[in-house]
Order: sequence, then C-alpha cells, then structure tokens
Amino acid sequence: MLKTAQDALVKLDLNNPVFQAHLLTLQKPERHAALETLNKLRQMTWRQVYQDTGLKWEKIMSVKPPTGVDAIYSLRISQARRATAYREGDFVRFLTIAPDHDATYGNK
Repeated sequence: MLKTAQDALVKLDLNNPVFQAHLLTLQKPERHAALETLNKLRQMTWRQVYQDTGLKWEKIMSVKPPTGVDAIYSLRISQARRATAYREGDFVRFLTIAPDHDATYGNK
C-alpha cells in the first residue's frame, strides 16, 4: 500500500514562546489534560487527526494566517480550551492556547 502525507505520523513543534507561556501557566488539571492531548497527537497519523472527533481539528476562517502559512486551525487541547496551530509538512506548529472557546476564533 502506498503511503501518503496523510499517513505520516504527526510531529509536534512546541517552540512558540506564546504557546509555551500559555501551556505552562495552565492550572494543573488543564495542563495535564493538554499534555495528554499532545502525547496522543504525536502517536497519530495526519489522517487520524483529521478524522478524530475529540480533537475537532477545524480551519479558522475569521483569522488571517501569517505570511507563508496557508491556514490556521484550532483543535481541542483540553475539555475547556482550544489551541491554534498550523500544519507544515509533518509538523503541527502550535501558536496559542485560547483562554476560552470564542477567543480561538477571534471573537473576543
């Protein structure tokens, strides 16, 4: 069977300083939930990410992506929070963790 880019394992880029600050200042239960989600992600293929109903990988239409980035996406990182990220090759490059659901989509 021919492997495609959708069958590649997801690689995580957690190096964005804004994302790191958001992650490290979450309360302990939310931080642990976020780390569990990140661990889950690194074991998945891109096809699985797109199909996973728990992650809810969604394109954000209300936010203009930075230069060189095709689109920004949101995904559920904990029960109460969503992260923003974009895909670059096999990498998911994290940008932020929103303080609430609406903030993810630029509504606040």
